[in-house]
Amino acid sequence: MMNAEAAEACERILAENIADVAMELRLINVVDLIAFIRGQRCATIEDLVNSAAELYFKNGALRYALCADLDIAWDSFPSVSLDLEFRWRDVTAFFRLRLEAAFAGVDLQHLAFDDCLSETPCGRLARAIADARVAPPRLSRKRLPRRLGN
Repeated sequence: MMNAEAAEACERILAENIADVAMELRLINVVDLIAFIRGQRCATIEDLVNSAAELYFKNGALRYALCADLDIAWDSFPSVSLDLEFRWRDVTAFFRLRLEAAFAGVDLQHLAFDDCLSETPCGRLARAIADARVAPPRLSRKRLPRRLGN
């Protein structure tokens, strides 16, 4: 089990590496994305996530985990949350990506390893993500926070 400091460091690694994919997903018209989620069109959402991920990650490394949530109110911008799974080599990370008008965030739900090595969880996650990437992450002015807010 990871302590809070290690969990935050792992979230930071995920956030920095998923920022490009989040930017691609935010190019989708939010009304369409809401309709896909409300209509439970999982295959369509999966295709959208795969299309965004294939630009930055090797095939199968990042995928939709078949769960999405919406926060829609009259007095605020919509918020879309997608559960995603990163799996590469011996590392699996389940996390929630929240997309909003001017914000995107990552919340690490679970981090698992297929074997017990002495390397730190963050080191193993960083190594797996680096190996799964097609290209290094672009430097962006708007970085994802490591933790979702309420």
